[in-house]
Amino acid sequence: MPPAVRLKDPIPVGRLVQRRLRELKRTPRELADAVRVSETYIADIVSGRRRAPAPGSDVYVTMGKFLQLHRDDLPTCARAERAAERPGGRPHPEVRRRVLDLCDPQHAKTLERRFARPEGAELEWVIVGRLLEVARGFVSRQLDDEVGMRVAAGREGRAYLDVRMRLLEFLDVVPDSLTPQDCENFVSSRIAAWQIDVESRAMKIQLRS
Repeated sequence: MPPAVRLKDPIPVGRLVQRRLRELKRTPRELADAVRVSETYIADIVSGRRRAPAPGSDVYVTMGKFLQLHRDDLPTCARAERAAERPGGRPHPEVRRRVLDLCDPQHAKTLERRFARPEGAELEWVIVGRLLEVARGFVSRQLDDEVGMRVAAGREGRAYLDVRMRLLEFLDVVPDSLTPQDCENFVSSRIAAWQIDVESRAMKIQLRS
């Protein structure tokens, strides 16, 4: 098989996946089985109901091979698609509370006053977004550990695919879609403390040992 030719210009990930499935005469079910995700996950990507998975997501490696694409095509399309996105609404109030509980109480009071200002929504998005980046690093390493996921699935009495999908779903979370439960499971459980210079936006994040 000749090597895949790299796309000249990025297009939405869902459109590219749909086009290649049609050209190869393959089904979303077959792609889902190859990538080890649910068929709904693939269908939502194709339809645009789900935002493109993060460029570093492990789904792109297998997906690219199955669809006979250049290895950079899907990540490049995902980066372009995500770069066009704009910050959405504010995080859930309970998420805000849990996040502020992780910093010094006096610093938290200062930030709460900042959040009440017109520019507060953007600052809150930056803070939660950076904490999410750290949590995603842990989750990505979990996804690389198939044995560990299978052990966790057995311990929780769940199917392996359910555990894998829960981790993949978290990788797609943005500040305004982060739930209090996900905050507890993936953010608070890994981050011990943090602080931010509100002028420079530089953050210091301390991990749990």
